[in-house]
Amino acid sequence: MKRWLSLLLTCFLFWGGVAPAASKDKASPGDPYEALKLFSQVLELVEKNYVKEVSTKDLIYGAIQGMLSNLDPHSSFLKPDDYKELQIETKGSFTGIGIEITIKDGVLTVVAPIEGTPAWKAGLKAGDRIIKINGKPTKGMSLIEAVKLLRGPKGTKVTISIFREGFKELKDITLIRDVIPIKSVRYQMLEPGYGYVRISSFQEKTGAELRKALQDLEKEGLKGLILDLRNNPGGLLDAAVEVADEFLDEGIIVYTKGRRKDQNFKFEAHPNAHKHSYPMVVLVNAGSASASEIVAGALQDHHRAVILGTKTFGKGSVQTIIPLPDGSAVRLTTAQYYTPSGRSIQAEGIEPDLEIPELKPDCLRKHPTIREKDLEGHLENPEGNKEKSEPKASDLLARDFQLREALKVLKSLKNLTKIKY
Repeated sequence: MKRWLSLLLTCFLFWGGVAPAASKDKASPGDPYEALKLFSQVLELVEKNYVKEVSTKDLIYGAIQGMLSNLDPHSSFLKPDDYKELQIETKGSFTGIGIEITIKDGVLTVVAPIEGTPAWKAGLKAGDRIIKINGKPTKGMSLIEAVKLLRGPKGTKVTISIFREGFKELKDITLIRDVIPIKSVRYQMLEPGYGYVRISSFQEKTGAELRKALQDLEKEGLKGLILDLRNNPGGLLDAAVEVADEFLDEGIIVYTKGRRKDQNFKFEAHPNAHKHSYPMVVLVNAGSASASEIVAGALQDHHRAVILGTKTFGKGSVQTIIPLPDGSAVRLTTAQYYTPSGRSIQAEGIEPDLEIPELKPDCLRKHPTIREKDLEGHLENPEGNKEKSEPKASDLLARDFQLREALKVLKSLKNLTKIKY
């Protein structure tokens, strides 16, 4: 069966119905045939009278884009090239700056930067508003148009103008495009017995990468685990279900509700041959969206983990990608998803069990730190092009307040009976 893509991204089948013939004598105000007649009249007027000759296909594409943009921020029309780009993105290999974006209150907004990418290194944050891309205002711009401007060949530059809460004016940030990392799982021991797993996005291989991480950590005598989903913008729904299922042996993980019965799905956990019998803390923040919220919500509702951090993004809708005969596609919001207890987190987010703010040590300093690399004309490191190793656990803990607090909580969980593990 052909695999269909979705932004959350699962395999949903869309069965198109055929509308019954309308009576010519009893046309209702919402009669689609009357609306189509009006559309064809306007199309003909434009084709015959517009000051410049316009392609009929371009007019139709524009009309479809306008129709879908009036529904919600996540429904859109994908031209053939746009659809190909989306298919590439779901494999985790594309060239750009590395951010998940959405349209919030009519403004192009960062959901989360992807770890290790140019956007991450430049300090972009969830909630940043992108006002301009290369000087072009983003007002009225679709997500697809924005993505096309942000992507480009490796090594090329793109300048975005952002506004952040607390800013008095726009800030221009120039980024150099790069290949976005495919690897979605990183892990290490923080202290003897206490492991750390970071999932930066949900891709096809995330489940397998997680199992390999747990296997390696458990060989070292794992007594407790921190699962970091901060700034994880989501990805494949089936990957999120697979991750949650790894820590649950029974019960619902997530279910969806749409207008049609064939859009209602229920995903349940299965008994694991290898049990992970240790306590867990899950780290989340405002950049944890979509599939990340599915995992956090499932583990929270089943009392399998303590959720720590700040409130998540709040994207609880499912988008189905429906291919069209000419190579284009429609991305349509077809359902909403619910956590095992029946919560819809749409526009609400997941409330952490323990709210711990992010504290950046640099923001507490009176003066900015200047290093050798900041000096003009400094010598480059001769090994600068070599792949950097993972940061040491001590360095990771030293600069991450939420992670330090999560480790404290994790060590205390043996005394709590509510958590199931």
